[in-house]
Amino acid sequence: MAGLNVNEQKVYDAIKKLGATSEDKMKSADDIMKSASVGKAIVTAALQSLSQKGLVKRVARQKSAGYYVTK
Repeated sequence: MAGLNVNEQKVYDAIKKLGATSEDKMKSADDIMKSASVGKAIVTAALQSLSQKGLVKRVARQKSAGYYVTK
């Protein structure tokens, strides 16, 4: 996808690979971190950036936030 840096692309691909395409299938940052094989700080920064770009939606839950792809 154009306009994404390397880390954002890895995280975006990991979310899609996990099948997190809707709110009922969303995954936590820890799940995404394991799938993308990068550090948690990198995943967190990439998720914030992707969320600002409108590619990923963040949903607050009781213990940890969930993320899923919107586009």
